[in-house]
Amino acid sequence: MTSTAHHHAPGWFDISTPDARRARRFYQEMFDWPVNAVDETYALVGDDGGRPTGGIGQAGPNSPYTGIVVYFPVDDVDDALARAQRLGGSRVLEPARTPLGRIAVFADPDGNLVGLLSR
Repeated sequence: MTSTAHHHAPGWFDISTPDARRARRFYQEMFDWPVNAVDETYALVGDDGGRPTGGIGQAGPNSPYTGIVVYFPVDDVDDALARAQRLGGSRVLEPARTPLGRIAVFADPDGNLVGLLSR
């Protein structure tokens, strides 16, 4: 079991879409989110204090998924991904380093996408 203090609380979310510009406008108007474009393909969205809590990105032809993925903090992405596989999940996005930390995505036995994040 992971020892991260708040492993049950989401640490990040990501919306991957074929039309990032449209999605940014939609969610900005829907929830009044502050949206800060990093580049043409990705934007950070923040909370009331302006701290980024998620992102909206452009899904390309080789993107492993589209839709929303909620990332949960874990101590070690590789260990957590291996545990997900032992429990019947499957890898969707291999571990990768980002400015946020290391991330990975798996599908649970029902196909729901779940993200892992270690800082």
